[in-house]
Order: sequence, then structure tokens, then C-alpha cells
Amino acid sequence: MRYKRIFAVLLACASWAAGQQAPAKSGSSGATSASDGKAQVIFSRSVEDAGAAAAAGPVRPAAGTPGKQATAAPVADSERQPVAFLSYDLDVHLQPVRQGIAVRARMVLRNDGDQPMRRLPLQISSTLEWSEIRVEDKTAAFSDQLVNSDADHTGTLHEAVIALAQPLAPGQSISVDATYQGAIELSTHRLEDIGTPRNVAARSDWDRVSEDFVGLRGFGNVVWYPVVSRPVALGDGDKFFTEIADQKLRQKDAMISMQVTEEFSGSTPNLAVLDGKLIPVTPASLPSTGSLTGIATCRIEKTRLGFATPSLFVLNRAETRSGALDLFTQPVNAANAQAYETAASMVEPLLNQWIGPRLNRELAIIDLPEANDAPFESGAVLFTSVQSADPDKLAGGLIHSLTHARFQSPYPWLEEGIASFMGTLWIERNLGREMAITQMDNSRGALSLVEPEISSAELSDAGAAPHAAPADAGESLLAAKDAIYYRTKATYVFWMLRDLAGDDALALAFREYEAAKDIDGTEFEQVLERSSKKDLKWFFSDWVYHDRGLPDLSIAGVFPNSANAPGSFIVAVDVANSGEVEAEVPVSVRSSTATVTERLRVPANSKISHRFLLAGAPVEVAVNDGTVPEVEASVHRRDLSVEP
Repeated sequence: MRYKRIFAVLLACASWAAGQQAPAKSGSSGATSASDGKAQVIFSRSVEDAGAAAAAGPVRPAAGTPGKQATAAPVADSERQPVAFLSYDLDVHLQPVRQGIAVRARMVLRNDGDQPMRRLPLQISSTLEWSEIRVEDKTAAFSDQLVNSDADHTGTLHEAVIALAQPLAPGQSISVDATYQGAIELSTHRLEDIGTPRNVAARSDWDRVSEDFVGLRGFGNVVWYPVVSRPVALGDGDKFFTEIADQKLRQKDAMISMQVTEEFSGSTPNLAVLDGKLIPVTPASLPSTGSLTGIATCRIEKTRLGFATPSLFVLNRAETRSGALDLFTQPVNAANAQAYETAASMVEPLLNQWIGPRLNRELAIIDLPEANDAPFESGAVLFTSVQSADPDKLAGGLIHSLTHARFQSPYPWLEEGIASFMGTLWIERNLGREMAITQMDNSRGALSLVEPEISSAELSDAGAAPHAAPADAGESLLAAKDAIYYRTKATYVFWMLRDLAGDDALALAFREYEAAKDIDGTEFEQVLERSSKKDLKWFFSDWVYHDRGLPDLSIAGVFPNSANAPGSFIVAVDVANSGEVEAEVPVSVRSSTATVTERLRVPANSKISHRFLLAGAPVEVAVNDGTVPEVEASVHRRDLSVEP
């Protein structure tokens, strides 16, 4: 059954309407203007049309709205968790002069739980209002309730609870067609609620629809598209960030398409970024005078969403191209682009050495509205405030984004982990190895807190499947959704692979890896084994495909004895590992004149002994140099000069 009702939205807020008159727009079907100051139809069409949806202020559906019902019983998290989005088709209409947005969202959802679903919850920002929801092309009955959640900058979501005509069986999918509208203004509510000063909060929560900037980052910042999520609060441990990661993971294979229409009255928008992709903006009609509105459109064809949230940006910026950089700045910041160009040229040799010169995509840097706005990265697009800065200070941050322009993977531990790893290599090159290791160690404590304590019995229960893991374990890197794993732990993994495979072999693997071939997540291991000519299955099993926790190493004993050669010693060193993960670490024995270092592979729950031949009396033994993350400190030293 096709839609028959007309989607005609009235802007009826007297606070704006008094003395304000919007003239008819060129190119808009059914656009009229009202002169009585009470209401005006800004856009009217059948929701069946392929054009943009109507924009409006936050108007709650009237009592007679089809499908609208009384408030439903509270929704349990167990009803929200099983829902997965398979596709989004978003038709967006923006009216920045009133901060207005209206959306028609056509979606396909699936029940990934083990129980039938009898109702379906859908959420949007609290400043948006549901108009109509159809399920399988039939008008659906739904209730509308407010849910406290800091996933949106207002701290609240509008949740539509849809009564399904038939229970949705596990594994079954369903099509949903929803329309909603409202206003998205700058909101610092959730951050102020936890004591953040308003000016500081505004630097972080800058999402809005306004005349000079449309920027909507998605779940975790502003819920401008429908989601199904568990309510979370900032400050409630790591639940907030875990829910963001869960959302990304559950919809990473979803296909998304989007059409955006903006009514503008000021500067013509010339740039759109939809889901991390730069999209050309087409001015369908331009205002003949400053008092009229114009229409601009842009669209993204169906594409895989990946490990990201749907995002939408439409703005006007001046473009400057330089090598691998494409900068889009406000006029006042145009002169600052040179520092970014210089910083990019500084890190290029290191990127060429490790990742290669091939660009998969240019890095776009887009100037945010206010100085000190918090940066946001989406693919190879970096949103940041392009302020005057020293290129030396910019280089460390740019190498992360420029890595994304050269290396891509569907797996976050590779996509984000290699970018983070390159940042530590930049520190090593400029400030030394010790400083790079110290930088990693600053995050090791957080990693050790989230890593699970796994018993040998649990490991045996995991079975022999390549990617199996205990049910209550942490996160394997292959399925990592938390940044502490796919950035922090992954960075350590690449440092360990440097020592296991060698710099040249690891760099060659970075260059030869092909994301399109990585169907089951094992492609990188295969490429690295070919380039290094080493069997690394044990390492990938313990550190990538499973989460065995972290090793817990110690110096169990040191036994020096005189060697046959005069002045030489044979030093037996016992190294113990009480953790459940195997690790290869450097072990060094030092005298006043010499140091001998060898790498020892220490199995889980084991102790090994190794003998070192050393010139001179031993004065120190060291196990690990900080490159292998441990439960406690990642460097162990024993001073032998004070021992009897």
C-alpha cells in the first residue's frame, strides 16, 4: 500500500513568526508564503516523492495523528539490544534559518536476538518529533516517550515504541519507513548537567543546524537519524563509550544512502561531507536577492557504513589544495593553512617509508566554526579549528589522519591501530624510543584494567575455532569495539610485531595488505608471514584473534657463575609468566663494560631459563623494555651490584 497522505508541515511558532515572512522558493513543490504572521507552509509534497522531506520546527503530532497512541509500558534494554540496522535510506531537508531539519528514513532492521520481538523501539533526539511510522508499508501504531540518554547532546531521546502486527522472529528482518522533523540547535545541556562550564561544553558539543554551519556527527553527539540504543549517562563508568562502540559494531555492515536538500538565504553552500565522504553540492536554484532563499542539493549513493556513525555536514568554505592535503577554511583562517601544509610535508618521508606513497584518498581538513572546537575525524576527513599553530606541533596529529588517507581496512584494529602506531613512530623519530614507549605506557594502565582475568579452564572451553574466545573474556582485536583495544592494544601489537618480524617486513606488509581481500580478518597475518618468512600463528592467536588478557612477567631467579674465559660470566636468568598469554620479550644482562640482549618467548603460566655469556661481572638484569604490555609494570630490573 502506497502513501496517500500529504506531508505538509506548518511552522507555527509565534516566537519567530511575528514580523517574519519567508517568500516562495524557486524549485520547491507547493511552497507558499503567509502574510498573517501565524503560520506558513514551507514545503509540501507526498512522502512518496523522491524529493526532500519537509523541514519544520518541533511540532508534536496532533491527537488524531495516524498511529499515535498513549504512552507504552517502559521498554527494557533487552528489547533494544537485539536490533540491528541493515540499511538506511535518508531523505533530509534542512532549513538553517530556523535550525530546522525534517527527515524521511527508510530502513531495514533485523532481530539479532534469540527471542521474538513484539514491539520495536526507535529513538531520535528530543528536539525532533515523530510524524508517522510505517512498517512493511502499513501505518503502524506507536507511542512516544522521553528517555534520558547522553547519547544525544540534549541528554534526552524521543523514543517511539511501535506495536508490531506480527512478532519479529530471531533472524527475521523488517522494513520501517519513518518521518520526523524539528530543530537542532547548539545544546550544552548534558555536559552542563555534570558540571562542565558552558563555554567549555560548547567546544565539545558543537553540533547544530545553523545558517553558517550544518554539522551533525551522529550517535554519541546528536541523534539525528533513527537508532535503537540502551540509555547511557556520561560519568557512568565506560558504559557511554561502550554503547557508542556497540552501535558502530552492530551497523558496520549496514548500507546507507542519503539525499540532502538545504534551503539557504545567506552564502551558498559549496561543500558537503556525508558519512566521511566529500560530496559536491549542486545549487538547484539561487536567490535573486538577499531576501529570497535558494535550494542546494547533494547525495551519497548506497555505500557500506563501516565502523562509524552516519554524519552530515553542509557548509561554505574556501578550498586550498596542497599535495596530499585538501584544506577548506573560513576566510579569516585562510592564512593558517600554510602551517598544515608544512606539517604534512614534514611527516611525508616517514609515511612513505612505512605505508608507501600511494594515496587511497586525499586528506581533507575542514575548518570548524569556532576556535578551540574539539576535532572530529571521519575516515580521511578531519574537522578541526584551523588556527595559527607551529607545524612541529601539528605534525604529530596530522600523521594519524594522513595514515587514514593511505591505509584502509574494514577492521578497526588495523584502520585505527596503524594510524596510532604511526603516531608513536613519529615520537620515536623526533624525541627518541624511550619517549615513544612512555607515551604508550600512559595508556597501559587503562588497558590492564579492562583486560579480563582468564583461567586455563576458560581457555580450554574456548575450543579450537580460530576466532573462538571465552564468553566472559574481553575483546579480541578482530572484533574490537572499544578504543582501548583497537587503538591502545593494537599499537602495542604493532610494536611487538616490529621486533618479531622486523621493520622492513612490517612496512612491506602495510603496503601489500589489500582490504578487499580481508574477508575473515586473517589477511594481514598472511601478508606479514610472507614478508617476514616467519610463522606468526601463535602470536596472532593469542594477541589478535583471542583476548587472553595480558602477560604477567617477573624475574624468577638470577644465577651468575664464572666462565672459563677470564673475566667472563655465565648468567642463568629465570623468567616467569603467570598470565594466560604467551609473549616474546627482550631480556638483557649488563656488566660495567658490556650488555647482552636476547629475545625470549615465554609461554603462558610457565617459567623458562636462559644462559647468557657476559664479559665482566653482571650488575643488572632487565626483562621487557616496555614494548610488551603487562598487567603491572612493563619493565623489570634486578640490581645485582648490591646482592651478596
